[in-house]
Amino acid sequence: VQLQASGGGLVQAGGCLRLSCAASGLTFPSYAMDWFRQAPGKEREFVAIISRNGGRTEYADFVQGRFTISRDNAKNMLYLQMNNMIPEDTAVYYCGADPTISRRPAYWGRGTLVTVFS
Repeated sequence: VQLQASGGGLVQAGGCLRLSCAASGLTFPSYAMDWFRQAPGKEREFVAIISRNGGRTEYADFVQGRFTISRDNAKNMLYLQMNNMIPEDTAVYYCGADPTISRRPAYWGRGTLVTVFS
């Protein structure tokens, strides 16, 4: 199983980024998919989850309507659109394949660094 996150970078506060996660080696539609993040010196935290068919999504409270998780099962791709970003969003973002829709991924990808400057 391989999950490769990409799309991170440097963005000014108020700006936006779109993260992608390419999945291979698993039956992608069989997994809910998660985004987590880990800021410097902090523990990894949940960001968002999307159901197997994309019909249901949930977000961490700190998202406050700024992020949108989506997926394309035909392409084995997961996305996270992040708008109105703030410096506190600075973190390494990870995607995860979640077989039990429990916010506990069985598989993790390599992260992508997002840095938000004011």
